[in-house]
Amino acid sequence: MSGNGHSYGEQAGEAAPELAQEAAPTTAPSVPAAFGLFSSDTKKNEDLKQMLESSKDSAKLDAMKRIVGMIAKGKNASELFPAVVKNVASKNIEIKKLVYVYLMRYAEEQQDLALLSISTFQRALKDPNQLIRASALRVLSSIRVPIIVPIMMLAIKEASSDLSPYVRKNAAHAIQKLYSLDPEQKEMLIEVIEKLLKDRSTLVAGSVVMAFEEVCPDRIDLIHKNYRKLCNLLVDVEEWGQVVIIHMLTRYARTQFVSPWKTDDDVVEEYNENNFYESDGEQKEKDRNVKKTYTMDPDHRLLLRNTKPLLQSRNAAVVMAVAQLYWHLAPKSEAGIVSKSLVRLLRSNREVQYIVLQNIATMSIQRKGMFEPYLKSFYVRSTDPTMIKTLKLEILTNLANEANISTLLREFQTYVKSQDKQFAAATIQAIGRCATNITEVTDTCLNGLVCLLSNRDETVVAESVVVIKKLLQTQPAHHGEIIKHMAKLLDNITVPVARASILWLIGEYCERVPKIAPDVLRKTAKSFTNEDDLVKLQILNLGAKLYLTNSKQTKLLTQYVLNLGKYDQSYDIRDRTRFIRQLIVPNEKSGALSKYAKKIFLAQKPAPLLESPFKDRDHFQLGTLSHTLNSRATGYLELSDWPDVAPDPAVRNVEVAESAKEWTAILGKTKKEKPTEKFYSESEEEEDESASTGATESESGSESEKEDKEEGSSDESSGSSSSSEESSDSESDSKESTAKKTSGAVKESNAGESKKKAKGISKNRNTSSSSDTESSSSEGSSSDSKSVSDSRSDSDSGKSGSATSSKKEEKTAQDRKTPSKQDVFLLDLDDFYPVTTPVAVPTAAVLSPSLTADLEGLSLSGSSVIDVTTQVFVPTKTHEMLHRMTGKGLSAHYHFSRQPDMFGDHMVPVQVTVTNTTDQKIENIHIGEKKLPLGMRIHEFNPIECLEPGGSVTVSMGIDFCDSTQTASFQLCTKDDHFNVNIQPPVGELLLPVTMSEKDFKKEQGMLTGMNETSATIAVAPQNSTSLVIIEKVVKAANLGVVPSGQDNIHRFAAKTVHSGSLMLVTVELKESSTAQLIINTEKTVIGSVLLRELKPVLSQG
Repeated sequence: MSGNGHSYGEQAGEAAPELAQEAAPTTAPSVPAAFGLFSSDTKKNEDLKQMLESSKDSAKLDAMKRIVGMIAKGKNASELFPAVVKNVASKNIEIKKLVYVYLMRYAEEQQDLALLSISTFQRALKDPNQLIRASALRVLSSIRVPIIVPIMMLAIKEASSDLSPYVRKNAAHAIQKLYSLDPEQKEMLIEVIEKLLKDRSTLVAGSVVMAFEEVCPDRIDLIHKNYRKLCNLLVDVEEWGQVVIIHMLTRYARTQFVSPWKTDDDVVEEYNENNFYESDGEQKEKDRNVKKTYTMDPDHRLLLRNTKPLLQSRNAAVVMAVAQLYWHLAPKSEAGIVSKSLVRLLRSNREVQYIVLQNIATMSIQRKGMFEPYLKSFYVRSTDPTMIKTLKLEILTNLANEANISTLLREFQTYVKSQDKQFAAATIQAIGRCATNITEVTDTCLNGLVCLLSNRDETVVAESVVVIKKLLQTQPAHHGEIIKHMAKLLDNITVPVARASILWLIGEYCERVPKIAPDVLRKTAKSFTNEDDLVKLQILNLGAKLYLTNSKQTKLLTQYVLNLGKYDQSYDIRDRTRFIRQLIVPNEKSGALSKYAKKIFLAQKPAPLLESPFKDRDHFQLGTLSHTLNSRATGYLELSDWPDVAPDPAVRNVEVAESAKEWTAILGKTKKEKPTEKFYSESEEEEDESASTGATESESGSESEKEDKEEGSSDESSGSSSSSEESSDSESDSKESTAKKTSGAVKESNAGESKKKAKGISKNRNTSSSSDTESSSSEGSSSDSKSVSDSRSDSDSGKSGSATSSKKEEKTAQDRKTPSKQDVFLLDLDDFYPVTTPVAVPTAAVLSPSLTADLEGLSLSGSSVIDVTTQVFVPTKTHEMLHRMTGKGLSAHYHFSRQPDMFGDHMVPVQVTVTNTTDQKIENIHIGEKKLPLGMRIHEFNPIECLEPGGSVTVSMGIDFCDSTQTASFQLCTKDDHFNVNIQPPVGELLLPVTMSEKDFKKEQGMLTGMNETSATIAVAPQNSTSLVIIEKVVKAANLGVVPSGQDNIHRFAAKTVHSGSLMLVTVELKESSTAQLIINTEKTVIGSVLLRELKPVLSQG
């Protein structure tokens, strides 16, 4: 069944390319046929028409392969439509598939001919093969004729209830086509969308959300009940669907949750798993105590937590979608995690780089700190196209600050020399922006730009003049010399913008250069007629300003220039001339404004703001076409502002009773119908997927239910969970073969919880009162007790369950035997077969083997027991921290003691031995100034008041290395001196050993595969091949706990990282011929790869 499920996904998604590949060998043997295939002569297709009319299926199949090959090559095969459409009713399934591929391509162009076969398409909608049903629906929706709208509507409704998720997916695609053809069908289509949104298949999710966005994006009430399910399914949906769902959920979250940014600066509350499941009463109590504390909505947190893993996606669009979600929804303290993933995308092709850099440019304006660590990633390469260079330059300018400006200016000096003139000009503008933003370097930048004025390249000089003009406006009093220098350059500069800028500067500050300004007017008056319009306007302005300030020298010159302007070809210049003449030259007709001419012309002008062109783009949602174009695109949906008060979160609670009814209906059908093998082979995909998503559904459903429950019921469910776990463990041997078959379903059903466990192992592991364990254990109890009832009667399992639980719980047995109906969970199948009542008919007779296997696959065992244990080995190796020569007689060594919880969570304990090698006592030895990377902390040792000559003292300190091997740098100080020292941890010391069972180890390892797994094959030295030696060498190199193993050739070790608590699983599997495979599974892939590199030589050397 599952095999069938995989095949249709592959066939359907890539039908045309596969068929094109099949078509290629068909044409190879026959040279004339191959020639005919690519010939423009229409007669050459006659042989294909004859083959399509042949009575032999092999000839028809051959012809169809060649035709689909033509389509794949981009050739026009529309003239063959009549011949192809005749074969739509062919009984050969292969021919039928290819005919539908052809019809999907040409149905819209040849609508009349396609309508003739409409009855055949309708019959095909009932075909037993899901590919044919889906293809018929696709062809039907491609015939864009209003007359068949009712038929399409009926077909979509039927397909939305199809057993195959692939057909339901195509129904969602058809919804959009029908809506664009006839918008009046909106209400009926919304009903279908509402139904498909409840679908549990990951194949359907993306398509139906796309239909929702096209048809009714404002109907967020349809999303409420499906919100948690969509969040949990997100990781397993195909990439195209992930992008659509993430954008929709971003808009949804902005309407349903309050802003996490308001209190970001005052209170940054660390998220606690307990908050996720707290009851209303506890929350109200907490609100009374701490009114100002912002608590994130659990559903808001669910969205952020479930999208975070997608930052590792290989698809750039998915990463970009998650980045914009975090930007628009996450607290500012958490948004920084997207920066590393976005920088990774800069290795993609130039089109992807362009979009990513545009979004980074917008982000970097508001939050510089996000991208400052990756400054070098934005350095320009010579191979970059101009558009990429300009964007990188924009980002570098945004990130410039006092600390890095000197590095950036050196980089900019190189860019100015670039052969790309547009980029060189942009660099000069960037230097100007840096000069205005960072006052410390304003003079340096100005001097550099003045030096560029002697450049041979006109473009560079022109841009420099424009930027200098803007800079001089900020503080003109100090820069008279620069204005004189620019006046001298006027003879050589020919670029109109630069000439106009110089003239404006001289006119504006003419009183500061009283000797030069009249001479400049004289020179420009000579060349007035040959100047550009922009320069002519500035000559007129210069003349007017000089007339008002120095009329003795310039009166005649100004009148001459005004006369030239009076008869100029440009009406702009003629208008300006008339305006200036009336304003500055007094006569009888002069109005009242003439008195204020000087104030008008020589008014103090505000300095221009040199701003980023991306400054105003943040009002568009990041990653959208509107953001890229910086204008509203058709179909753009705006992000709403955060609500002041969050709407009622209860709207997202899923009614568990409804889910239970669905299960009752499924079980009831199974009893009555006893379906044939064919039924199960057809619907297997749906059952498998419903089983796999059941766990995540119940998880989200039970969250809402728990808020209304009393403590008694929650204790009761945890009690029944522990009893059913024991009873199922006792019979696990007899179920081994069944468990193997359903292991895939178990992995999928546990996927929702696995991420939670991997991140917070130390939290809520063994506390039965914690609701996380309650939800998982109650799910486990229901399905485990069901599997037990396959081999025993239900009454037996009920007795054993109550007996075992009575040992663990303080409640009476009677209370436990009669659970209230309110405690029904999505997977509590015991409600349908009461535990206390013996069933007369054996279960095996009621449930078919296939359904039994599916129900067993729903088993969710209780959470893994993973505890921090004591260290297996304490290293004695010491590292030098301070040499006695450097320390003026004071020496210091350190080693890692591996003592857990000495200085609280996250701290790695370090023992430092300080020795006085001098003949005088050293006083007040303590830790001074710390130079630590971001996030790193040090728990200092108590100061040593006095160390006698030849004396030695050992002290303990703790360092939080933030799960990295970065060096902790600080000063070791005495009364008189201070010395810079470093402590760098080996990666093995960043771990805490944990204990777990082999079963839990395998389970956790199964969740940390793919990108979370690194492995290597090593040659093991003969003396290292025994178990004791391997264990000794591994735990010596890294602080790992030993996990019991049932196989002699496999050794397992487990630990968690000190800072984040992420699991680190190490497996050493001995192979033949003195080789071994070393496997490390962890979310912290960097630490995993470093640990692998350190363990390889340990095992291979003698």
